[in-house]
Amino acid sequence: MTTTMIERKWHTTAEVADMLGFGLSKTKMLVLTGEIRSVKVGRNRRILPAWVDEYVQRVTADAERWAS
Repeated sequence: MTTTMIERKWHTTAEVADMLGFGLSKTKMLVLTGEIRSVKVGRNRRILPAWVDEYVQRVTADAERWAS
């Protein structure tokens, strides 16, 4: 019998806050303003890993532009 590991497909707002080193309030604000994309599943917000990566890339690209 083989066991298949299922890779996480999305994260909660709290998990994203932890990953980014932000507080939950700041992360929720980023989600509400659309800076971090999310979907609503029932009463909960979920964020794809790719959307977290998009946010980080956008923020770092902006920082590099201002540093130049």
